[in-house]
Amino acid sequence: MGLAAAAAAAVRPCRRRLLSSASTSAASKTAAGTATRLFPRLPHPHQPPYGRRLPFLVSAASQSQASQAGPATPVPVPVPSDPRAAVSGNLPFFDRVLFPDSFPLETPPAREEEDAAAVEPAAPLREETETEREAWRLLRRAVVSYCGEPVGTVAAEDPECTETLNYDQVFIRDFVPSALAFLMRGETEIVRNFLLHTLQLQSWEKTVDCYSPGQGLMPASFKIRTVPLDENNEGFEEVLDPDFGEAAIGRVAPVDSGLWWIILLRAYCKITGDNALLERVDVQTGIQLILSLCLADGFDMFPTLLVTDGSCMIDRRMGIHGHPLEIQALFYSALRCSREMLVVNNGSKNLIRAINNRLSALSFHIREYYWVDMKKINEIYRYKTEEYSHDATNKFNIYPEQIPSWLVDWIPEKGGYLIGNLQPAHMDFRFFSLGNLWAIASSLTTPKQAEGILSLIEEKWDDLVANMPLKICYPAMEDDEWRIITGSDPKNTPWSYHNGGSWPTLLWQFTLACIKMGRPELARRAIAVAEERLSDDKWPEYYDTRSGRFIGKQSRSYQTWTIAGFLTSKMLLENPELASILTCDEDLELLEGCACCLSTKRTRCSRRAAKSHTG
Repeated sequence: MGLAAAAAAAVRPCRRRLLSSASTSAASKTAAGTATRLFPRLPHPHQPPYGRRLPFLVSAASQSQASQAGPATPVPVPVPSDPRAAVSGNLPFFDRVLFPDSFPLETPPAREEEDAAAVEPAAPLREETETEREAWRLLRRAVVSYCGEPVGTVAAEDPECTETLNYDQVFIRDFVPSALAFLMRGETEIVRNFLLHTLQLQSWEKTVDCYSPGQGLMPASFKIRTVPLDENNEGFEEVLDPDFGEAAIGRVAPVDSGLWWIILLRAYCKITGDNALLERVDVQTGIQLILSLCLADGFDMFPTLLVTDGSCMIDRRMGIHGHPLEIQALFYSALRCSREMLVVNNGSKNLIRAINNRLSALSFHIREYYWVDMKKINEIYRYKTEEYSHDATNKFNIYPEQIPSWLVDWIPEKGGYLIGNLQPAHMDFRFFSLGNLWAIASSLTTPKQAEGILSLIEEKWDDLVANMPLKICYPAMEDDEWRIITGSDPKNTPWSYHNGGSWPTLLWQFTLACIKMGRPELARRAIAVAEERLSDDKWPEYYDTRSGRFIGKQSRSYQTWTIAGFLTSKMLLENPELASILTCDEDLELLEGCACCLSTKRTRCSRRAAKSHTG
């Protein structure tokens, strides 16, 4: 059996028959009760309330203290009388979701007595705030099920908005903070189901008209549809309907979905120890297909990933085509995660070698050419142009006149950041939050550069945080620049949406970066700013104006990744050791093996040079 056939056999689509007539309802329930589950349930203890340390991440010192204090008293988990009332809500587009008689996320499966006695919940660390309790209620209400199993969360549940567009779909990108919140709470089944079902949707053949998304492409989102089995509409079945960009605004395929999937897979496996899932043929094949797509040879001369505009979180025309920082940071992190997870065999040796080569070149390229601070801008200001030689200083033929006037007065004496984009004769000097924060988390930056980024955010707090963290980019494009680059996009007007808007979901990535660099006080300060407003403002998608004072003019309320980002931030601060499921440490061997093709002598970096480069 080949890899594709084995993977298809491992994950089967749901074919459960849903009878609509009242006379057959009893038979339907009987059949549902005896049906074989799509995935076996992952054994885990009853979910502990928020604020409890997960037993598999408690340090030896904590265990010693617990043993001296005596056994903890288990706290019963409340079970709602009607699980559907707690999950489904009263929203029009939820009519499509067919819930079973009991919802597994709210009423976890009963465990064998010996399993339940193996791990008892730890004593609570603190009480949840009312805002956190509300956030958990809303997050659970956003959960959708497929064949009786939770598989993800919808993008938003705004009861006041009648035009759902694609906000009623499960997005890979948007689900990541929701998945992390569930993982850190010990509720792992929904994440496992999500990973396997999205893997089932991965592109292996043509799906978009006569064009073919690259083999290995992950969809941007999927929706659960109920379709009739026959013309009489007496029976129905649930199907997963993926969107690879063919229905998206602009028809742009998502580059970041597969990268996020790999990052989430590593986080799930680190927190659960579920190596059986990681070693499955279909999972290993899925990782290899994503990497093969990203590492494919082309005409590009740089180690960065070449992408089109609108192929990431900023999914509209914003002048980020080419080599945007956000994609490079996620690409680097996905490569690091994949290197840990790939099973080494004859089929994967060449791929692992390619990963190591790309990691070395990519880390050098970003650290050397994307970094700007006061010293670097002074250097660019004095660049000579039209240099033709291997030892040219201005390797990308950047014209000093490109330095924008706002940057001259904005860049602080201490600190710096990674620019948003670099191409021949072009540097995008805008500060993009997600790319810089994820570069810190993945160790794409040097430790000194990571400290410089957080120092810049602290120094420019009123510009990047202000009344709501965190600016997606700074500054906004205005006037002719906005009209030319965005095409006069009415949603991306200056200081709105992707054009300088403030996105609360970025809070969890800011918290992650702060914890990694030992600066949790910055994260606490940002969370305190957000907590004052989010609940009262109905958890909006984004905020407008230069200081983030107004709720976005087209912002959805009860945006799920706003809710999940807040919860994940709070839980990371409560349990900072959990940051390790997402971060990567500095790897000097990557720099030591780097073939610096753009250096003057084209020699390999020595360990001494690598160490000096991280200073």
